[in-house]
Amino acid sequence: MKRIVLLRHGQSQWNLENRFTGWTDVELTDKGREEARNAGKKLREAGIMPQFFFTSYLKRAIHTLQIAADELDLAWVPVIKDWHLNERHYGALQGLNKAETAKEYGEEQVHIWRRSYATAPPPLTLDDPRYPGNEERYSTLAYEELPLTESLKDTIERVNPCWEERITPKLHLYNTVLVAAHGNSLRALAMMLLHLTPDEIMKVEIPTGAPWIFELDDRFSVLKEYYI
Repeated sequence: MKRIVLLRHGQSQWNLENRFTGWTDVELTDKGREEARNAGKKLREAGIMPQFFFTSYLKRAIHTLQIAADELDLAWVPVIKDWHLNERHYGALQGLNKAETAKEYGEEQVHIWRRSYATAPPPLTLDDPRYPGNEERYSTLAYEELPLTESLKDTIERVNPCWEERITPKLHLYNTVLVAAHGNSLRALAMMLLHLTPDEIMKVEIPTGAPWIFELDDRFSVLKEYYI
């Protein structure tokens, strides 16, 4: 039997402030760090000891992984950091308070941006300081790889190559792999694992800091899934 553990990062400072975060690199809160420690503790108590880790380029996921791995005494386990696992890019909404944005654009429009499958928020412009091409961590990426905004559909298409080309090969080699990432990039993985429709994945809410376990057969079909 194979296992993949999906772990959404602990509460971030912008989660607490109710802001659209996306690719903005924000810190965990004290609560978020405690959630990460509890995730590691729950995995240890369940006897689930990952042999390989994946995470995104964003420190709220990286730090969640580091804290959980310390709690598991698995800080030595190899890690791949992959930008494909970054959160959905919220375009020009990044940094804005969600309630204030709803007042400005209307609740219905903001609900569509947040919850529709294929509608993306307003894009950034290339001269916007929030454009990811301004950051050294993305300097090796081609222009067309860098999003100005993304729908959930776009995010799923971005995550798919990471699943097929990086995660599944490690699942062939290791029995248990853990992915510490973000609500929407983990939704993408869940959609692939569970073969969900766009309507079904829109209803999936992934809590922060709660390990989501998928038990798989040798062909990576899901035998059982549960939270601990």
